[in-house]
Amino acid sequence: MCHSSTGGDRTAFPDTFINELVARNDIVDVVSGYVRLGKKSGSNMFGLCPFHSEKTPSFSVSPDKQIYHCFGCGKGGGVISFIMEIENLSFPEAVAFLAKRANMTLPEQEDDRESKKRSRMYALNKEAARFFYEQLLSPAGAQAREYMAQRGISKATATNFGLGCAPNAWDALEKAMREKGYTDFELFDAGLVKKGRNGGWYDTFRDRLMFPVIDVQGRVIGFSGRILTGEGPKYLNSPETLVFNKGRNLFALNLAKKSKSGYILLSEGNIDVVSLHQAGFDSAVASLGTSLTAEQARLISRYTDQVIIAYDNDGAGQKAAQRAIAILEKLELKVRVLQMSGAKDPDEFIKLKGPEAFAQLIEGSENQTEYRLAQIAKKYDLSVDAQKLDYLREVEDLLARRPSAAEREIYCRRIAAQVSISPEVLIGEVANRRKRILRQTAAAEGRGSPTRLSQPASGSERPLRYDDPASAVAEEGVIRLLYLEPELIKSDRLPAAEEFSSPALGHIYSVLRTRLAEGKTVSADVLGGELEAKEVSLLVSILQKPEALSNAEKALDDYINRIRDRRRARERGRDPMQIYQQRKEELEKHT
Repeated sequence: MCHSSTGGDRTAFPDTFINELVARNDIVDVVSGYVRLGKKSGSNMFGLCPFHSEKTPSFSVSPDKQIYHCFGCGKGGGVISFIMEIENLSFPEAVAFLAKRANMTLPEQEDDRESKKRSRMYALNKEAARFFYEQLLSPAGAQAREYMAQRGISKATATNFGLGCAPNAWDALEKAMREKGYTDFELFDAGLVKKGRNGGWYDTFRDRLMFPVIDVQGRVIGFSGRILTGEGPKYLNSPETLVFNKGRNLFALNLAKKSKSGYILLSEGNIDVVSLHQAGFDSAVASLGTSLTAEQARLISRYTDQVIIAYDNDGAGQKAAQRAIAILEKLELKVRVLQMSGAKDPDEFIKLKGPEAFAQLIEGSENQTEYRLAQIAKKYDLSVDAQKLDYLREVEDLLARRPSAAEREIYCRRIAAQVSISPEVLIGEVANRRKRILRQTAAAEGRGSPTRLSQPASGSERPLRYDDPASAVAEEGVIRLLYLEPELIKSDRLPAAEEFSSPALGHIYSVLRTRLAEGKTVSADVLGGELEAKEVSLLVSILQKPEALSNAEKALDDYINRIRDRRRARERGRDPMQIYQQRKEELEKHT
């Protein structure tokens, strides 16, 4: 990710500026713009983590410490780290984002080549979108305008979405952008041109109706083009670039997030979205040529807790709906599904029956449990006992996974009446199946495993592992004590970073020790300028653990002795867990 860079681009801001920036961007206020914080535990607030799928809130925000930490995936940090993760920004870009939010002027800073490259790509995409829009209005756009007329897309709607036309020419965009001062390599990096066999360049999008993809901040990040004539894929999307990842963005979410409807209408195609918005359903969005991803679902969950699926009324669309339901329900979103009879997709339905009929369709949409039960029933002949049993087994598995006991009982009674069996029998079978599922889940997660609990919760992507958990416990203790009691930096017994068994802990310790020795402040935000995102998360997880400070110097000595004992043990080739068990009680009395 872009915020994994190191060096001058992360340390360009003075501590005084970062501290003021943090003070003027309260972490609860900032996080609340993305996560619904409700449940309280002590002074901390909890919500569903925006960085991984979960049903039980494990994402904690501390107003006192101005940090966040997810006990599920391990991610954590301060307000700058949060914006880096949630908006996929570099450290300087996140600082600029928060400075703009707080109406602060950025100080002079060193060059950030990656940030400048991203800014240049955004500007190039904007110029390309303007070029395509102008082409739509020119003679070269006649074919595109005719297609829009056939699909009933008005001029006002085209303007609202910034629709355009890629002319039927090999290098029209390439020439226009070069005149604007952009190089062929910049166009290539943005996915706007391709390299020909003879060494020249040609436009990626040709003879297509163009849909600019705009992120929630209003920036053009890529394009989707619908073919007008000739051969080629029906829809062509921009490739992955520095600013565009199709699995993390949704078409038209920049418009849908402003809707007052209270729900997001999830459809399959760009034309469906355009037609829905034109008909007054302004919360419609679509994924970009892929099935719904977990990242897209989390993006949706920032803006609503209700989703209505309006996928195509064919086999592929129904399968896609089932996959989407499974992803969305993990975020505890309320999901309903439209059943469109007499039309293959929302665009065709509205054209045949009108917006009022579609509004009634939304009102009568099925909740996801009813929809899935109906889909299961279609697979079986319930007049045949063998198939009835297969049907009940599949139903039991579905209902056993529903979190609400009331919901499970209501549907059990309905299904029991449908197949003429005792409701108590089905309720009992579902309860037994649920117990087995919960046991299997607990076993898979390895709850209570000493090895698991001794390892850092550092996120699902490339998780950190401690080679010597016994030493790592003490290394974490040294870091925690120095952070909480900066005066301990004066100790002449502090170990060298090279004595740490964990390179990640060694680097955190080195940065922390250097800053304290120089008399600088330490916080998750200022340290975020020198640490990697995963290291900031690890630091915050360390700070979540209790530490008795009544005899901090003695605790520090004990931790240091443990580190050095473990190092000698490693050098002798002993099993790292042997001494860990011997000294575990001694270490735990300090935590």
